[in-house]
Amino acid sequence: MNAVTRAHLAERIYAQVGLSRNESADLLESVLGRVSRALEEGESVKISGFGTFSVRQKGRRIGRNPKTGVEVPILPRRVLVFRPSQVLKAQINGLAVPEGDDE
Repeated sequence: MNAVTRAHLAERIYAQVGLSRNESADLLESVLGRVSRALEEGESVKISGFGTFSVRQKGRRIGRNPKTGVEVPILPRRVLVFRPSQVLKAQINGLAVPEGDDE
């Protein structure tokens, strides 16, 4: 299974936008940095036609070690959540893209 990497994205920006390779890499780093900072600050990041990234706070709870069955406390933490748009869901499933729905 192939993964899309930063280098791959920067190369695509270079090929399609016409910036230099360094400018393309800088642009990509700038965008990813802004997205990361927004999420660190608890903001949601919505990319129209793609989806929404948000941070959710999970409370303290009791879990269980699957090997031993011993109960273990799970500390409160923040988790990253991605909710795909209807457009992305349709594309992944090979369906017609819903009109006017850029959720």
